[in-house]
Amino acid sequence: MAWLGWAMLTVVSWGVYGVFLHTGAMGMADPANGRIKAFLFVGVAYFLTAVLAPLAILALNGASWDFPAKGLWWSLIAGIVGAIGALGVLLAFGAKGTPAVVMSIVFAGAPVVNALYALVTHPPAGGWGAVKPLFWVGILLAALGGTLVTFYKPAPPAPQKAAVTAPAEPQPPGK
Repeated sequence: MAWLGWAMLTVVSWGVYGVFLHTGAMGMADPANGRIKAFLFVGVAYFLTAVLAPLAILALNGASWDFPAKGLWWSLIAGIVGAIGALGVLLAFGAKGTPAVVMSIVFAGAPVVNALYALVTHPPAGGWGAVKPLFWVGILLAALGGTLVTFYKPAPPAPQKAAVTAPAEPQPPGK
């Protein structure tokens, strides 16, 4: 069951990803380029996490440094597709999408795309007729769930008004 723990780590990490990314983009304080600046640091983080850490783990494990072309290219394509997705999230935020809506669409839509793509590229044993009806119900519910969360998300808190301070009373001379 270790796989479930790792899957839950991913759920939590990706669950906060959109909010963290939006916060980082807004924290750049650059309306024109803040999202791209944030994306640059996503790349830096990927370098630290997905380049340096695996290199260290491979070295510590005494792994072979042989990278067959098929594995290398498909892995590189996967990384590019993932980076394009991260850029798409940032561009959606820049087009007035909020993390709650954008990420709900992404995380409801991505499993649907994944399931359908996997079925097309790796057809089930017994053909399409072997796909159980509840699978299609699950696809529908995932899409419906993303739609419902998007349309009925809680409203954000109202912006706080700046506190109004009364002007200081003049002090009599000599005080």
